[in-house]
Amino acid sequence: MIHPLSDCKNHTIPDSTNIWQFCVIFPNCQIGENCNICSHCLIENEVTIGNNVTIKSGVQIWDGIDIEDNVFIGANVTFTNDKYPRSKNPNWKLMTTMIRKGASIGAGSTILPGLTIGENAVVGAGSVVTKDIPAGELWLGNPAKFVRKIDK
Repeated sequence: MIHPLSDCKNHTIPDSTNIWQFCVIFPNCQIGENCNICSHCLIENEVTIGNNVTIKSGVQIWDGIDIEDNVFIGANVTFTNDKYPRSKNPNWKLMTTMIRKGASIGAGSTILPGLTIGENAVVGAGSVVTKDIPAGELWLGNPAKFVRKIDK
């Protein structure tokens, strides 16, 4: 379902995926089956989103962000793709961020560019992620720090 109040330029979104109102979806992104993309989200072109992904309201998925299957992204999570942002920078280099299968990112977190959040990892709400997070670990805070392993 693509809500009529969204601006969806992508014509390959599966019927099982919901795109809610006031979303902007660029034409060349890849979005999988059974996803739920809540209101007020933006998804750029060079983005891959797997199956069964939930993206809550107010999230922008910039070029270079890859999200695997069964990922949860909380409201107002901020992704970045440029380590040294400048307007009209001719030397700009796109940095790729990977969110691995089953990871969860709590609301209001900020993810710096070029990082990997490991499989089944959890980022606590409001955290600032400045380094890779290994699989199966809970990290939180500013900057985010290891808290404990997560039992399956």
